[in-house]
Amino acid sequence: MSLQTLINKIHLIQSTDDIPAFKACISDNYLWLESEFPRVDVDSLVLGRATFVDALLCHAWQLLELHKESKIALVAVGGYGRGQLQPYSDIDLLLLSPSALSQAQQDTIGQFITFLWDIGLDIGQSVRTIKETVSLARGDVTIATNLVEARLLTGNQDTFLALNKKLHGRGYWTSKDFFIAKSKEQQIRHSKFKGTSYNLEPNVKESPGCLRDIQNIGWIAKKHFRVLKGTELVERGYFTEQEFQELLECRSNLWRIRFTLHLQAQRSENRLLFDYQNDVASRLGYGDDGKASVERMMKSFFRTVRRISELNEMLLQRFGHDVLQIKVKNKSIINPSFEIADGLLATRHDNVFTQPEDILQCLLLIADTPQVEGLHSSVLRQLRYARRKFHSQYYCEKAQCRSLFIELMQHPDFFGLAWDIMHKHGILQSYLPQWDHIVGMMQFDLFHAYTVDEHTHRLVKHVYQYSQGNPQFPRCSRIVRNLDKPELLYIAAIFHDIGKGRNGDHSKLGAQDVAEFCVMHNINDKDAELIAWLVESHLLMSVIAQRRDIYDPSVINEFASNVRTHNHLNHLYALTLADIRATNDNLWNDWKATLLRELYLLTQKALDNGSECKVALQDRIDDHQAKARKLLMGRGVNESQIEQFWKRLRDDYFVRFKPEQIAWHAGVILAAHPMTDDFLLVDANEHTAKSGTELLVYGKDKINLFAQVASVLDSRNCSIHDAQIMKTNDGYVFDSFIILEQNGDRINSTSRLASLKDAVTSQLSKPGIEHQNRRKMSRQMKQLDVPTKVRFYSNQPDVTLVELEALDAPGLLAKVGNLLVEMEFSLRMAKIATIGERAEDLFIVSNSDNKALTQNQEVELKKRLAATLD
Repeated sequence: MSLQTLINKIHLIQSTDDIPAFKACISDNYLWLESEFPRVDVDSLVLGRATFVDALLCHAWQLLELHKESKIALVAVGGYGRGQLQPYSDIDLLLLSPSALSQAQQDTIGQFITFLWDIGLDIGQSVRTIKETVSLARGDVTIATNLVEARLLTGNQDTFLALNKKLHGRGYWTSKDFFIAKSKEQQIRHSKFKGTSYNLEPNVKESPGCLRDIQNIGWIAKKHFRVLKGTELVERGYFTEQEFQELLECRSNLWRIRFTLHLQAQRSENRLLFDYQNDVASRLGYGDDGKASVERMMKSFFRTVRRISELNEMLLQRFGHDVLQIKVKNKSIINPSFEIADGLLATRHDNVFTQPEDILQCLLLIADTPQVEGLHSSVLRQLRYARRKFHSQYYCEKAQCRSLFIELMQHPDFFGLAWDIMHKHGILQSYLPQWDHIVGMMQFDLFHAYTVDEHTHRLVKHVYQYSQGNPQFPRCSRIVRNLDKPELLYIAAIFHDIGKGRNGDHSKLGAQDVAEFCVMHNINDKDAELIAWLVESHLLMSVIAQRRDIYDPSVINEFASNVRTHNHLNHLYALTLADIRATNDNLWNDWKATLLRELYLLTQKALDNGSECKVALQDRIDDHQAKARKLLMGRGVNESQIEQFWKRLRDDYFVRFKPEQIAWHAGVILAAHPMTDDFLLVDANEHTAKSGTELLVYGKDKINLFAQVASVLDSRNCSIHDAQIMKTNDGYVFDSFIILEQNGDRINSTSRLASLKDAVTSQLSKPGIEHQNRRKMSRQMKQLDVPTKVRFYSNQPDVTLVELEALDAPGLLAKVGNLLVEMEFSLRMAKIATIGERAEDLFIVSNSDNKALTQNQEVELKKRLAATLD
């Protein structure tokens, strides 16, 4: 069935009462779009969809005899005004009249709109007079933008022309004001996506470098230059013909993705969500091999996005000079090839990049010249051409380029603007083959928010911020600013994830890559060893901090043995903090900061004591007791009460808790007399732990206490980040939980905290009744497969460390807690780490004989955990 056949079918319908016939035509149009998409270029289909809707609307207008309302015009606005429609995009309409409508006219218009809804068209409509339209558009740039591409569908042409005259008259948006508003709007929109399209679920319409950026060029050009076609911009010298064709090609690439997304979702969906990526990749011909197909599609998408971003930047800069009539106020010549024009690096002739070395020299020039705030369009245009001209070999193959690259790594200001340019414009990709491999590489989880290259770019920026002195991270800032050779840390940062996507341990592969890089770039053996160790060990500190018991002397001693020196520890600490912060903006919190700081300080002391941690831990016990005693006595608790209470607790209690926590625990428990067999204390404190809110549960032991508390908190959208489960020497349970909101924020509401305490108290007061957790799994979680993995560590005779990796599904901790009770195991401590969709939890348990688990018990626990959680 052809498009013309579909339009002919519309014209055969004789009445708007024949709703089924109109619906059948719309259904046929969707079938036509589906069937034609694999073999027809997407531009034709996007225009064809608009043509079909034009015909349908005009026919309905005639059938309802609106053509007899001689003054009313039916106008397409927004994207539909351009004559372009994706399958499920909104159909934006303006019903325009020169003056207020009569009641009869309003009724007829109402019939028309209701009819469009009844047949299933997704319309966005406004019914306005010319005066109302102009007035609203004056105060809202979005409305003004929709009118830039207004197109008369049917009705009174004079009314439409009268509107156009007003839109180009005095007192309306000037070109200057419109340009400023649209530029600001683009900046705000980009900031919502953290300034990058290199997100794992990009929005193909709104993200930087996507369709909205192309449309912005068109809106500004049409408003100021009154051009209707892009070819006119070529004639005026804003585009070369090659750049114009490139922009059209990029638009078609994005149209194809958006078109497929709409067909797949059966609605207007512009986010390339995990849910759709496999199917969209398959439909677009990237194959049916799952993640590999998605990887190919997304790499192509990110290449397109970069090209659009560069063209958008070049054109808006050129437009800005003409629209705003900006004349260069300050110009200074740097060398025969470059000058600075009002803060932008500009070229002085048409061939500044004759060889790859010139590009690296340009970056060095930017790093050397603090007055440079960005690139002029002349530099960007030549850079784009040079990048293509030199594509036959990687720049690192040339000795002079290698020397310049190391010079850049050693430059104290390179990792400011120059590093951003190197990443944004594909220069590092052209220099280093391993980096080329990770550009646009997806990470199929909820832990990472960005592609591998964008994550690494952000990590390097965090390290650079430390070098400038970041008051939020004084320890890291002090470390980085005192490094003798900070370039070693930067090189390790660049290579830390470079081994991803190569079917092996990316840390080991990256270490091999950076070792070869060091040989190629004449880095001495000692420095090369540190860089390679950092790359291979870049996950070590976060794994130990978040998944092991850092107050166990053997854990600290083992970590200190791996680290070996203070210099290694300092480098690793700075790299680890930057790595976590660059992974996902929502993942960094005070809890992670506390864990890493504690591990860093304990390891420092262990290294000072020759890797013997026991001395450091005894010092910690003595210090915590002394400070807590002072706090308690200041609150009226006498020495006798303090000593009596502390005799009931083991030494590891004083290691794990800070003085403020110890004083609070003792105060609320001592104040809660008398203690009976059914005694239960549930309390919370927002101030004892920097990392979150502390929830204290104290009383006689109860069956499934941990599981019940975990279930209640989970059902109320709280996450447990740490659980210390202890028993006093006289048989009381002492459980301390550090809790946060599900999104990682602190619990700041007093009423929220009171509600949580009441809920836990209420549940624990119901012996034998299991809590029902009805929290639903999120959309994204349902798309992900995380197999359950269980590992055991038994380095002490009385406990076993159980490391669990599983999907962070609702009720996970409660299920684990219930299972441990069923198997008659005692839970001593739990350390909870949620990394995206993945729970990576540590449980310290002992069997019914208060011993470490036997091998048979480990096998049985592993089997039952897999059965319960998978």
